[in-house]
This record gives sequence, C-alpha cells and structure tokens, in this order.
Amino acid sequence: MNFNIIGYFIYLGITTFIILKVGKICYKNGNIYVADLIPNHVDICQKINQVLLLAYYLLNIGYCAMTLISWQKIISSTQLIETICLKTAVIIFIISLLHYLNILMITKYIQKLIK
Repeated sequence: MNFNIIGYFIYLGITTFIILKVGKICYKNGNIYVADLIPNHVDICQKINQVLLLAYYLLNIGYCAMTLISWQKIISSTQLIETICLKTAVIIFIISLLHYLNILMITKYIQKLIK
C-alpha cells in the first residue's frame, strides 16, 4: 500500500500548525522588539512586523508544499512516521534559522538607521 497521500496530509497539517503558531508568537513578540528598535514610530513598526509575518508564512508554507515532490514512495507505517518526523524536523530547523537571521538583520539595519 502507498502511504504517501496520508503522509502528505499529516505532514501539511503538522507543519502548517507549527508555522501558524510560531508566526503568531513571533508577530506578537516582534511588535515589542521592533517598537523598541524604532521608538516613536508605532505605525512603521506595525507595518514592518506585518510584512515580516507575511513573508514568513509564504516562505515556510511554500517550502513545505515544495518538499512533497521529493518524497520517496512510502510503503509502511514505520517509514511514514520516519518521513514525517524527518521532514517536520527540517522545517522546524529552517524556521528557527530564519528567525535568528531576521533578528540579526533587523537589528543591524535599524542600528544603521538610528546612527
């Protein structure tokens, strides 16, 4: 039996949930962080944070959908679980890496603007 279709739905469900949850948390906390970097410009901070959230969603959900074409044929439930875990771990790693790169880039850019 081919378990790929089942795996796709489970994988997309898990990763979409993780992406949306992390996105909400980063957006909420990002407002405070960006507002601290650019004081007295709340409207600009809000817009910057909204653009970052949109880019985050598009990049991560798009990448998740693109990874589906690289899956091998899954013929057992054990292989299904292994594949879902591996693919989900890669997405979590990418999300964390992008988060820290965003913070680094924004901090450096804002510091240049302030000086």
